[in-house]
Amino acid sequence: MNAQTAQQIGADQDKLSQEALADKMLGVGAAARQASRAMAAADTNAKNAALLILAEAIEAEREALMAANKRDLKAAEDSGLDAALLDRLELTAERIQGMADGVREIAALPDPIGAITDLNYRPSGIQVGRMRVPLGVVGIIYESRPNVTADAAALCLKSGNAAILRGGSEARESNLAIGRCISGALQAAGLPATAVQVVDTTDRRAVGELLRMDKYVDVIVPRGGKGLIEYVAEHARVPVIKHLDGVCHVFIDQDADLDKAVAVAVNAKTQRLGTCNTMETLLVSQAVAAQVLPWLAKEYQAKDIELRGCDRTHAVLADIKAATEEDWRTEYLDAILSIRVVDDLDAAIAHINEYGSGHTDCIVTESVTRARRFLREVDSSSVMVNASTRFADGFEYGLGAEIGISTDKFHARGPVGLEGLTSLKYVVFGDGHVR
Repeated sequence: MNAQTAQQIGADQDKLSQEALADKMLGVGAAARQASRAMAAADTNAKNAALLILAEAIEAEREALMAANKRDLKAAEDSGLDAALLDRLELTAERIQGMADGVREIAALPDPIGAITDLNYRPSGIQVGRMRVPLGVVGIIYESRPNVTADAAALCLKSGNAAILRGGSEARESNLAIGRCISGALQAAGLPATAVQVVDTTDRRAVGELLRMDKYVDVIVPRGGKGLIEYVAEHARVPVIKHLDGVCHVFIDQDADLDKAVAVAVNAKTQRLGTCNTMETLLVSQAVAAQVLPWLAKEYQAKDIELRGCDRTHAVLADIKAATEEDWRTEYLDAILSIRVVDDLDAAIAHINEYGSGHTDCIVTESVTRARRFLREVDSSSVMVNASTRFADGFEYGLGAEIGISTDKFHARGPVGLEGLTSLKYVVFGDGHVR
């Protein structure tokens, strides 16, 4: 079962009439709009207080969160959810602690709201600058990973936005349990509890209603499988921050340190299979293919990774499956890796720009010149040198967490943290100036 099947844009567990559902979602939207005004005016101390209370609540409710998550896991296993999605769904004690730590890290970040930059005098005598402001109401639609509930809430809260969170039906119990922690923290800090609302209905039509609420919602962020994101992008009446898939690459250059290359290529594929920043295609320079491919094949075999290769890969690894044209475009999210031997750096860059999804790509090389070319010419939201693609993550980038990863070029690109959840407006200072 894939993510789209599992999610089905929500299971129809609690059907309402269309009119009742529309009224319910409009009520959520109206409450979020009202709360967004209070959040835009909230000072940094109040926002940070709510975040710190939330972190403590997550830790205090660890057992309750794990119990809720176990109910979700059992239902998901019974419905045949695949292993990669079960991994995304699971809340271990370590992951719950990671949620709390992530919330604290967001609290420690500078508050972007109200900051004025680029303030300059004009010939007329006025001063013109730009002020960072919240987007308003952010709708987040996501699958499987309940930690997104805490991450998204914390980022929206710190950036002065209100949030409407609609998680997948497979994580309903987990999301509602985390949502109760969030509501309590907001109230304890003197902020409106409706600043973050977890949509409690799993009726799939609720997503369609949310996507049409342009009166109340300023931006939609979908997180999940390609089917979900395509659905959102096609039906939304409000702007969408998205990436469709993560066809990520590692290129082992002719000037690579092969010890580094093996470490990076193994980690990028095997550290966690079901994430959008996991490597799906390995590119290897012809100059080092005979040396490094047998070494890598042994490492991948030990981790039960199925390899699929081009003709030149088969010349070195005769017993692997043949890769097809479709493999170069596929986000497996599974224990499968496609391998292509390429002539040189030019061929690697051409392959990535042709088949990649603009998410994350890496070169392993000791050549500064070749690394700089790769950084400049690969058109992706994250481009790396000698580092695993698994680092393409808001927490790892110092954003505290991320609300998603964008492969769009407007309004945000790459992991979307606090700054990606804000906008800029012009501010003008005068002293009775007239034109």
